[in-house]
Amino acid sequence: MTDRRSPLDATHRALDAKMVPFGGWEMPLSYPEGTLAEHRACRHGAVVFDVSHLGTVRVAGPGALLTLQRALTNDLTRIDPGRAQYTHLLDAHDASVVDDIIVFWVGPETFDVMPNASNTEGVTRALAEEAAALGAEVTATDVTAERAVLAVQGPKARERLAQVVPAAARVRRFAVASVEWEGIDLTVAGTGYTGEDGLEIAVPALDAGGLFDALVAAGIEPAGLGARDTLRLEAGLPLHGHELGPGITPLQANLGWVVAWEKGPFRGRDPLEVERDAGPGRRLRGLATEGRRPPREGQPVLRGGETVGAVTSGNFSPVLGHGIALAFLPPETVEGDELAIDVRGTAVAARVVPLPFVDSRASKGASAL
Repeated sequence: MTDRRSPLDATHRALDAKMVPFGGWEMPLSYPEGTLAEHRACRHGAVVFDVSHLGTVRVAGPGALLTLQRALTNDLTRIDPGRAQYTHLLDAHDASVVDDIIVFWVGPETFDVMPNASNTEGVTRALAEEAAALGAEVTATDVTAERAVLAVQGPKARERLAQVVPAAARVRRFAVASVEWEGIDLTVAGTGYTGEDGLEIAVPALDAGGLFDALVAAGIEPAGLGARDTLRLEAGLPLHGHELGPGITPLQANLGWVVAWEKGPFRGRDPLEVERDAGPGRRLRGLATEGRRPPREGQPVLRGGETVGAVTSGNFSPVLGHGIALAFLPPETVEGDELAIDVRGTAVAARVVPLPFVDSRASKGASAL
């Protein structure tokens, strides 16, 4: 299948971005300055990511709230219109995470459900199934092609965004608002995936290039998916297909807080209750190694020479200056345990450390992700 292209594809190519396939899309991995420079720019200044590959499913109608409550793990009644919430869609049979999702509550009976790139069709289908089972009056429409999404992230994100769209810069963390820029309607949410403060902006596809150029002109540097991945790894955030996906439940991924047990039935609740009562057979842990040699996905994690798990994500941390990794390990594994990672036949010492690896927002006086 031919990879889909962002509305900003021509803009990225004009900036000499390195384009790569990702989740069925062709997206920028990095720009000429490189991933390390883009990573540091996000930690110390402000960057803009094109995340148009994320899906948008518009769920609307009198039965929208009930449908989402029955489909997803978190409890939308904890928030109100004008807020965003992180949640999971589970497999009905084994409670593994079909997708992790941000929901924007944009109007009294209107929600924008934001799946991961390759999961939009499956999420749309699951929501339609739940609506049909409930007999709910609701529509679930994939509107991904109608907009681009720009993620402006970093400690100076709001300061620099205020030069372009002042109302957008005032949207608080996990709030959602409709604002106007040069007569164009934008949907802005105080969300992101870097561990830094920032906002995500949905802009009509035809207007995306103009907004992107205006942001760059205000000193917000373009950044690609390479930096987005190293940033989220330092922040200890899971990536679907690595720390979430088939065979992985929220409890194994230490994300039990997204499960609202008190709200009643939801998709996958029964098998998840079984695991909750028995206790997960493994849990996600952070590992730190010495030296610059990065751990990589799939490398065995060893205790006393025996394999006890495998790296799900690993890389060199530009902030810490050494290797970091995530791995599912036996539940008795605790912080401070000394393990090893088999890096191409060499046992590299690794210590279990708390997550996040880098608590950047907390150090700048903001609450961590």
